[in-house]
Amino acid sequence: MKPQYSSLAEIQRELAAGTTSCRQLVAYYLDNIERRNDELNVFLEVWADEARQQAQAVDEKLAAGTAGKLAGMVIGLKDVLAYQGHSLQSSSRILDGFKSLFTGTAVGRLLAEDAIFIGRQNCDEFAMGGSNENSAFGPVRNAQDPSRVPGGSSGGSAVAVQADMCLASIGSDTGGSVRQPAAFCGVIGLKPTYSRISRYGLVAFASSFDQIGPITHSVSDAALLLEVMAGPDGLDSTASEAPVPAYSELLTPAPQYRIGYLANAVNRAGLQPEVHEALENTLETLRGHGHVVEAVDFPLLDEMIPTYYILTTAEASSNLSRFDGVKYGYRAPDATDLESLYKKTRAQGFGPEVQRRIMLGTFVLSASYYDAYYTKAQRVRRLIKEKTNELLRQYDFLVLPTTPTTAFKLGEKQDPVSMYLADIFTVQASLAGVPAISIPAGTDAAGMPIGLQILSGDFREADLLAFAGTLTEPVAAN
Repeated sequence: MKPQYSSLAEIQRELAAGTTSCRQLVAYYLDNIERRNDELNVFLEVWADEARQQAQAVDEKLAAGTAGKLAGMVIGLKDVLAYQGHSLQSSSRILDGFKSLFTGTAVGRLLAEDAIFIGRQNCDEFAMGGSNENSAFGPVRNAQDPSRVPGGSSGGSAVAVQADMCLASIGSDTGGSVRQPAAFCGVIGLKPTYSRISRYGLVAFASSFDQIGPITHSVSDAALLLEVMAGPDGLDSTASEAPVPAYSELLTPAPQYRIGYLANAVNRAGLQPEVHEALENTLETLRGHGHVVEAVDFPLLDEMIPTYYILTTAEASSNLSRFDGVKYGYRAPDATDLESLYKKTRAQGFGPEVQRRIMLGTFVLSASYYDAYYTKAQRVRRLIKEKTNELLRQYDFLVLPTTPTTAFKLGEKQDPVSMYLADIFTVQASLAGVPAISIPAGTDAAGMPIGLQILSGDFREADLLAFAGTLTEPVAAN
């Protein structure tokens, strides 16, 4: 399933040569959406007229020589990103009818560089899920095999790129929500260092984990989108003040790297044999290229999932308390007083998975259990971060699978715990706050994509992207 265009550089060459225009690009992607969206359930809203108008404006800027860095890039937005005057629902009934009153920082920076937005993409409700089966608007389906999940929570965003409905998507990653669907759909997903991109305008799930990230076909596009979106923001006190490198110009790798791989991840029970083989092949290739490749032990692997879910559900319980039917969104029609308004609105407006996580989070924050669960999890998070940082001082990168298996069938994982365990390899970067990228690493016997994950030290996205580029070139050439 090769896309017509696999990078913005390719598009911009054609724009410069006059062999295509932004209007033609938008028409091409709209046609693809028209053909496959009913089947795959990717876009909740398509901004066709607006995209055509944006394309016309960018074409005029190109003719005048005043176009921005992203001229020609058609982008989809996950339904958790604020864009003024456009619906914002987090794929939940509780935000029925809500339109954003402002544009988030990352979205505004993309617009300022002449990105063309084509629509709002389906996701797990409030970004809670690893399969995109939790949306109030029904599941997204994997374009490679529509009987399988696309991963979550940014499943619609990943399938939109996979199925050539847009060149790139902007998702959010709390515990793997950009990387896991990228792996399941055979595309590239980047989670930057926590604080690298402002969260202003991102609907909060777990505020100390959430990070906006791009989903693309090429490393160069991921680098360019990060370059545009990253940087300080007076509207988000948690956004880093560190200067933003020109990532798109720093994609030349070093001749040799020190690479560690988690031995207890590679040899873990439950790892699909083809995923194991793909990782081993990559490690052998890296050795052949002269890199130092060594096994490392990470003793806290089994503690990561419980730590992640205790902390994120606690933060979700707090963040989602604002959705009460009083100020905006859905309001229960059968409420009789204020207490019943709260109870009925939240019971009717939130789906089962969101309710489960709110209840879990409220439980671990309760007076009787706060120290036993929440405080202890914070301590373990600190240990995970310290151990991860220690390894990333010894090695340039850590390499491990993105997911234990390839995309599973819709409805296959009925038990919430088995679904949560699918995050075993992605939550480490989230708990430690370090950047991570998922890149394609072949396919299994059923033709489903396999993802390889690479972690680097804080704010070392330039190195991470340059190294990832060396591993994706052979993929792009096929």
